[in-house]
This record gives sequence, C-alpha cells and structure tokens, in this order.
Amino acid sequence: MRKVHRLLRHRRLRHRGWWKPILHQLLDRRLWHPCRDTVAGGISIGLFFSMMPMPFQSLAAAAIATRAKVNIPFTIAACFVTNPLTEIPIRAAQLGFGAWLRETFGITVPRIADASLPEGFSNFIIGFLMMGVLLSLIAYPLVHLFSALLPHHLPIKRHRVRPPREPARRGSAN
Repeated sequence: MRKVHRLLRHRRLRHRGWWKPILHQLLDRRLWHPCRDTVAGGISIGLFFSMMPMPFQSLAAAAIATRAKVNIPFTIAACFVTNPLTEIPIRAAQLGFGAWLRETFGITVPRIADASLPEGFSNFIIGFLMMGVLLSLIAYPLVHLFSALLPHHLPIKRHRVRPPREPARRGSAN
C-alpha cells in the first residue's frame, strides 16, 4: 500500500491542478484500511464493473469507490474477476443469461430509429447488466456473513484517522 501511495504522490503529479482533487480523495487513508462495510461496498462495486464489457474497468470502479467512500484495493481486486482466462466463459454466460431472461420474462428487443437491435446483441446487454447487478447484490451480504463468522479477519469498525498534532510552542510558559 505504501508503494501505491508513493506512486500517487509522485513529484511530477503532485503539483498539477487537475490531479490535486483526485489525489486528495484517493489518499484518504480510511479508504485503504479494510473494515466490514467498506470492503462489502468495494467488492460490490468491483464485481459490478467486472461484468461490464469496457476497457479500464478498474479505473472506473476506483473512481466510483472514492465517491462512495468504500475500500479502493478490494474494489480494484474484484474487477479482476474478468481476466484473459475468464473473459470468454463469462461473456458466453452473459449471452446465455440474457437470452434466458428475455425468454422467461418476455422482454422485447428495443428499437432504435425504426430498426431493432440484433437479438444476440440485446441478449448480451441484458445479460451483462443483470449479472453485474446480481453479483453486486449477492456480494454485499456475503461479506457481512464472512465478517460475522470470522470477525478477526475483517474488523467491523472503520479505521480512525488521528487528527494532526499541533507542534509544541517554544517559549510559552503558563
């Protein structure tokens, strides 16, 4: 974690105007220390973004994690559920899941500019959105259950950041 903090505070980036607000949010130490609620939220956000077929999923998830005040390392780690080895089976499952949802619930294919989307494409869109939402909803209570069963592995309370100490004043005699 310290290496990541040092990398984010690199002297070439530190004084850039656009980087300062991002850096201030990313370096909040409460977002880097695990506790039950922040880890549960982080894994939920990370799993949702892992199901999205987009580049740089972990960056988008980290941006949302900073705004939601959840654990950033667990968010980014959960994004790596989809990696080069698991990408093809997960995308195939999303396509099948979307087709099953369309058939079961009778979802119609949306029309855009008097032309309907191809059926496979709409199945895929429904599949990855619903898989992302379902994994996100399942992950949150599972992390809480894990914390209840093994409380020594995942603390319940948030990490407290101590306020900075005031420097001792010289020459003041009271």
